[in-house]
Amino acid sequence: MPKASDLKQGSAIEINGEPYAVKTIEVRNPTSRGASTLYKIRFAHMKTKQKLDESYKGDDYLKEADCSKVMVQYSYQDGDTYTFMNLDSYEQYMLNKEDLEGQIEYLTEGLEGIIILLLDESPLGIELPTTVSLEIVETPPAMKGASATNRTKPATLTTGLEVQVPEYIDTGEIIKINSSTGKFMSRA
Repeated sequence: MPKASDLKQGSAIEINGEPYAVKTIEVRNPTSRGASTLYKIRFAHMKTKQKLDESYKGDDYLKEADCSKVMVQYSYQDGDTYTFMNLDSYEQYMLNKEDLEGQIEYLTEGLEGIIILLLDESPLGIELPTTVSLEIVETPPAMKGASATNRTKPATLTTGLEVQVPEYIDTGEIIKINSSTGKFMSRA
């Protein structure tokens, strides 16, 4: 049973006997002492796609949904359909753009380490790897001697994702991004 603080985008949770997937997580740190961190989580019902907003404390336990998890690789996109392949059985799974809301910007052809959630052998959603390496296609020029400062600048990646990177990072570099927070981690 995972805690609310351990949830990631794409995790499968059971609420009132129904399977839900985590779509977005918003962390709210209280200003008063002694108050606990709140996690405002938006879920989507795995079958009906109906949205549900809930708030939890960091140490609240949630029940994992009864889904099977399979390691897959992202293969390709065809219109609004994204195809993933099981590397052991070569079985392919298709998901719509709506099923991957907020995760598409991290997908690159051949990306491995993705876990697909299956309920009765039909795909419901994915869990991305914790870190994803992406190339910077556009950012302002690097500044000499900027490595000692903590200032950042915007950078656009190959998938269209925009992140803040340190000033010494340049166009064409490959960087690691945390897929749950969407923040720069390091050079790849």
